[in-house]
Amino acid sequence: MSVNYGSKRTVVGAHYGLRDWLSQRVTAALMVLFTVVVLVQLVASKGPIGYDLWAGIFSAQWMKVLTFSVIVAMAWHVWVGVRDIFMDYIKPVGLRLALQVFTIVWLVSCAGWGIQVLWRL
Repeated sequence: MSVNYGSKRTVVGAHYGLRDWLSQRVTAALMVLFTVVVLVQLVASKGPIGYDLWAGIFSAQWMKVLTFSVIVAMAWHVWVGVRDIFMDYIKPVGLRLALQVFTIVWLVSCAGWGIQVLWRL
């Protein structure tokens, strides 16, 4: 038996929330793994912690690929979280759209800058 909740009811696809919840957990797990890898490398290093050590850590190709993956994961993680906040608390559609566009541009710019710095090493 169907119940009519009114014309303003929004229906979304099945498991829409599950996909966002799962993406947040997977990206967070990747960021934790990255943090552990960097901390292990710092603890295992000899000598002072300076530019040379940091450049050495991030100069290996596997570390660049891992860091690139984390930059993309972090941008996605932030986008899902901020988008949900905007959808929950910003009711005017025009303002919400403008904030979402600004957020996308900002995240792509930050990710591009991070990747540019990473591949210069």
